[in-house]
Amino acid sequence: MIKRLRFKFVFVNMSIVALLLCVIFGLIFYFTGANLERESIQMMQNIASQPVQLGTPSELDEQVRLPFFTLQLGPHGELISTGGGYYDLSDDVFLDQLIDMAFASPKRLGVIQEYNLRYYRVDTPMSQCLVFADISSEKATMDGLMRTCLFIGGVSFVAFLWVSILLSKWAVRPVERAWKQQRQFVAAASHELKTPLTVILTNAELMQEPGYDEEKRERFLESILTMSRQMRRLIEQMLELARADSAEAEQAFAPVELSRLAAQAALPFEPLYFERGLTLTLDIEKEIQVMGDQAQLRQLMEILLDNAHKYSSPGGTTWVSLRRRGKGRCVLQVADEGAPIPEEELGQIFKRFYRADPARSRTGSFGLGLSIAESIVRQHHGTIWAQSKDGINTFFVDLPCA
Repeated sequence: MIKRLRFKFVFVNMSIVALLLCVIFGLIFYFTGANLERESIQMMQNIASQPVQLGTPSELDEQVRLPFFTLQLGPHGELISTGGGYYDLSDDVFLDQLIDMAFASPKRLGVIQEYNLRYYRVDTPMSQCLVFADISSEKATMDGLMRTCLFIGGVSFVAFLWVSILLSKWAVRPVERAWKQQRQFVAAASHELKTPLTVILTNAELMQEPGYDEEKRERFLESILTMSRQMRRLIEQMLELARADSAEAEQAFAPVELSRLAAQAALPFEPLYFERGLTLTLDIEKEIQVMGDQAQLRQLMEILLDNAHKYSSPGGTTWVSLRRRGKGRCVLQVADEGAPIPEEELGQIFKRFYRADPARSRTGSFGLGLSIAESIVRQHHGTIWAQSKDGINTFFVDLPCA
């Protein structure tokens, strides 16, 4: 899929580049040829307007830039005089042939391809004048321009092709990353659902066996309910993650007093911390407001507090701090005393289904909480990161104030 996408990207880019190169060089070639032809015709018209004065090259006007010669004809088409000085005009047969070719066409202006000559015919009541100009240099210029355009076009096409290949890698990188994350997400979700499904099926099959008493059947049923609730929590978290990723949530943003919300979100956790012998300390600056979704921000607080509650060391302390930073930002910190998080894992813990300790799955953790928290923070135009130092694990959330 990614290779096809890159190929389409390069094909479309190179089609546009090829079209532009053809148009640009075509216009250059056309206007150059038209300009040379216009100068040649203008020169011939100047010569025809004063055929007597242009008898020798020394008397040429500044606008005469091409080799030329003139033929003056009588009333009956007989050759009267020649001029120009650029050609050997002693061959009467050759001159008669040129006269016949010039008069064979009804047009006053034309080209004799056999001799690379452009002619211009001027008719007067008593005589006729033919002006011939050499177009060999004009053709040579156009041929050279054609070769130059083909060379530059070929080099440009190859250069753009190389750039397009590099750009295709950069352009499809987000799609490739999303595709890879999606496959990892599906694989991880399937793995997380596989274990409880296996337990449910096994216990359901055992309940159908007639050899077990009522007490064991009760135990099988309890195991089925436990695994079903675990699957429901996983599915709910996956739905929460999908909702957090949706940009539509930004449409419901409104001013939220984060100070009050943080204090209220911490209240339900105080009994839980007390039961485990943990200490929960709050240090919240008042009247800090942010633009956001109140339900999502409350969920963010609950995820961080639940994470600290699960992984704090026995008898440890959890600190919750909310402070302004500068004029337009605020920082929320949730720190707990727990097992140190290795440096290489600090950037991995926000990935979906990531657990630094596989044993954490036994606590009911699926590795989605911090991913949901990161999505919520990203929706609110903030940043979230973790730090582990001196036995204290701290999660920082930086948000813009309202």
